[in-house]
Amino acid sequence: MTPLQIKICGLTNPKDARACADLGADMIGLNFYPQSSRYIEPQRAREIVEVLAGSVRAVGVFVDASADEIRNTAKRVGIESVQLHGDFSPETCRELAREFRVIRAFRTDARFEPEEAGAFPDCDVLLDAHHVELRGGTGLTCDWPAARATLPFARFLILSGGLNAQTVGQAIATVAPHAVDVCSGVERAPGVKDYRTIEKFIAAVRRAEC
Repeated sequence: MTPLQIKICGLTNPKDARACADLGADMIGLNFYPQSSRYIEPQRAREIVEVLAGSVRAVGVFVDASADEIRNTAKRVGIESVQLHGDFSPETCRELAREFRVIRAFRTDARFEPEEAGAFPDCDVLLDAHHVELRGGTGLTCDWPAARATLPFARFLILSGGLNAQTVGQAIATVAPHAVDVCSGVERAPGVKDYRTIEKFIAAVRRAEC
């Protein structure tokens, strides 16, 4: 059985990134959306990637960016995985998937249909909660039944939205995702991670797998 993967998003400094790797994270997220409170400059992101030295997979998070902007930033930072929020077409995702591992993000609002994920066979799928203004890191809970219904249409499903050490076990039992993504649930402040809380979150994920 393949272990469920853990992604910790919204990293803003090398120290926190190194701690995530040491505590057992499989992926970390670097947010390149300027309106986010966890936004990170590409040069700073590159410092994080260099500190990690391939020990975990670094994922660049983009919102409504052009393919060229995504490509240029990813290559400048040195990342091979990109997470796309917003209105990205299957064609754009297919184009980027020739160069990167692509995670196509969806928000489980009232308009979301699980079948939408099937239009992106070249991508992993991340499901997050809906927020009128924010894209990720909201602390709101994803629609777990909708996420479960998406499984047949996704090659690799990442569950996000409102997860923490207290809720992640139930989320895994309900959805059976391939990976879980946490951001605000392991923070002391936006972009500042709490190591003890990360440790508890990862332990809760591993217990849920047993």
